[in-house]
Amino acid sequence: MNNSGTLPECAENILIIGAYGLIGYGIVKRLLADGHQVTGLGRSGGTAKRVLPDIPWIIKDMSTLCEADSWNPILRQVSVVVNCSGALQEGPDDDLEAVHNHCVSALASACSAADVRLINISAVGACLDASTAFLSSKARGDAAIRSSGAQYNIFRPGLVLASSAYGGTAMLRMLAAVPLVQPIAMPQALIQAVSLDDLANVVSAAIDGRIPDGYEADLVEAEPHPLREVVAMVRNWLGFGTARREFVIPAIGAMAVCKLADALSLLGWRSPLRTTAFKVLSEGVKGKPADLTPFGIAPFSTMSQTLANMPARAEDRLFARMALLTPIMIVILSLFWLASGVIGLAQINEAAITLERVGWPRTLAVAGVAFWALVDIAIAGAFALRRFAHFACWAAIGVSIFYLVASTLFVPWLWIDPLGPLIKVIPGIILALVTRVALEPR
Repeated sequence: MNNSGTLPECAENILIIGAYGLIGYGIVKRLLADGHQVTGLGRSGGTAKRVLPDIPWIIKDMSTLCEADSWNPILRQVSVVVNCSGALQEGPDDDLEAVHNHCVSALASACSAADVRLINISAVGACLDASTAFLSSKARGDAAIRSSGAQYNIFRPGLVLASSAYGGTAMLRMLAAVPLVQPIAMPQALIQAVSLDDLANVVSAAIDGRIPDGYEADLVEAEPHPLREVVAMVRNWLGFGTARREFVIPAIGAMAVCKLADALSLLGWRSPLRTTAFKVLSEGVKGKPADLTPFGIAPFSTMSQTLANMPARAEDRLFARMALLTPIMIVILSLFWLASGVIGLAQINEAAITLERVGWPRTLAVAGVAFWALVDIAIAGAFALRRFAHFACWAAIGVSIFYLVASTLFVPWLWIDPLGPLIKVIPGIILALVTRVALEPR
């Protein structure tokens, strides 16, 4: 792995920015199959080497590359850059204007000076007067590329369908995984999709020179689908069967959920249900299908064809269910540990008496109860923060095991207490372990 900001000597000509993302990953795989050598750029070294361990990496945060000079050493051995980076909404770790506009503008200027071709993966609906910062900032970045003098192509995909899921496609699978009933908001909202294979095919053609410089296109299937139909197709594809009843969530209720998701994003939880997704969906995810047949590219697969070409596996069903259950598990664990700590402090005298009965001095017993109650509250807080949630899982498991061991040593009769206070700790350990697995990043 290269952290210096320059490409390894052995690297050839294609740099993929955001290579471990959904789109970037598919493009990397296609270009490798084409025989190209590829270098990835991303901000998380751990995720990079886990998702694509066999390509060289440059570990950089796009938001720190807002000057053309920052790109010069990175582009030294590059002939083509494919920019797949992006963020849905402003948050503690995401600056839309920096990532979509300032960084892209600097990259385009550097590409122009270095005679490097730039292929930018934008978003369908991107325009300067868009109602969301996501789409308007994307449009400003696109405009900067056009005026930079660089050789370029701009492709604006619709909903990207792939065998893996992230963002909007993950949200669709979550919705489809709801048992028996189908909750849905804005069921008539129109969506046009594109398969990741078709998108990667277009990028491959652009790199091979089959698509001319300056060509831009919306990459979408020919016909849009109502969201109701999309969710039903995904549900059928996953093998969950037809919902017995549809439950349409009123717009005000859906917006309330999105506002809650926005608030949780301040804690690091980047939910696909935030207000940007709601606004984009309300306006429709649709564009003007491009005719790429003059460049030797066949018409794109329809959504039904795309799903038929990638049969759902058991792990797809498991992912959909776990994606639906993970927020619930986090809430339960956070509330459980918070309640444990608060009750411990509220009942500190009663809890201390239990320890006094086995010989603990009064002061030590009270201090012990208070200390572990505060530990419980700290674990609850860690569960609420995305950055620390996986540590909270291990802390919850470790503290639970300590409680079991300590209780066995000092108050062993609690194992046969009719209410089973110690027995009930064991399912909590298992829940924390399952949650830790569910929180594994891509």
